[in-house]
Amino acid sequence: MRRPSLYSSSRSGRSGQDGSSAGTAAAGHAPEDTAAAAAPPAAAVRRRHFSVTSPALMWAAILLLAGALAFVLTLGLHTGQRKLTQDDINAAVMKTLETQVMPSEYARAYDNIRPSVVRVVSYVNKSRLKDHKEGGASGAGAAKPKPLGSATVEPPAKSEDEVEHGVGTGVVIIDKGVILTNLHVVSGADRISVTFSDGLQADASISGVQPENDLAVLQASKIPDDMIAATMRSTADLGPGDRVLAVGFPFGIGPSASAGIVSGLKRAFRSPEGKHEMTNLIQFDAAANPGNSGGPLVTMDGEVVGIVTAILNPTPARTFLGIGFAVPIENAAAAAGLPPF
Repeated sequence: MRRPSLYSSSRSGRSGQDGSSAGTAAAGHAPEDTAAAAAPPAAAVRRRHFSVTSPALMWAAILLLAGALAFVLTLGLHTGQRKLTQDDINAAVMKTLETQVMPSEYARAYDNIRPSVVRVVSYVNKSRLKDHKEGGASGAGAAKPKPLGSATVEPPAKSEDEVEHGVGTGVVIIDKGVILTNLHVVSGADRISVTFSDGLQADASISGVQPENDLAVLQASKIPDDMIAATMRSTADLGPGDRVLAVGFPFGIGPSASAGIVSGLKRAFRSPEGKHEMTNLIQFDAAANPGNSGGPLVTMDGEVVGIVTAILNPTPARTFLGIGFAVPIENAAAAAGLPPF
């Protein structure tokens, strides 16, 4: 956010003003004093019978008056204003902080990342779900979506045969419409739709996957004219206690932001089904719920350090209990073939 220019309203004190007056007074009497000082030589000249209109005397008077004028102007410049000091600048800054409400670090981070965050919705055909059910799938069913929730206002599907399969989040990492998200958000979908921050909706296709980290790379069919890609930041200097922000669409509501800190690094997480284990994860405590999947975990500069991928909850509810996990951006960007560091 651009800051307004700060100007110091401080000026020299009473003593400075008095000095200026004194200087002005001195300046006002300078010609008279000069004339008085010049009087004896003039008298001496007259005693030597020089004419008042003598060229030598006129030039001497002109030079003397010019010197007096230059002295007065220099004195006025030095006494009229004072050089700006660091104390003046500090006082102006403190005054601004006291009288104006500054945005929080979290708000600035959100403003920086918001243009790059997209809502991801996957759809499956009803006929395929019906065929799968008749085929005798047991349990939850591979084609049956996880309870990720739905948006408050859902745009109509292109086909009445489509049903919502999952809702998640994505982040644009290349301004040509390359998006990172979680694989479980789009896996098994017949159609994927993304909604950009300006409201533009477009279909997207899967251009790459990294199953070991539950990541998918999407390519949008069309993008906004002013598409802004997120800035990725190395996790090399990331440590426990660092503040982070998770942005996404929990239960389809959003974009929503939640603040927290990094709780730990190089964590391992096993899926509730126990079929897959991920390692080298960032543990964080910013609130995350179904729908946050695939969203960015960012620093206070709004730079992406991870992709939110899982939460730890031993109950069937699968809601946030205080422990979330994100794939480090080094691994996530590698899924798109772009190791950034």
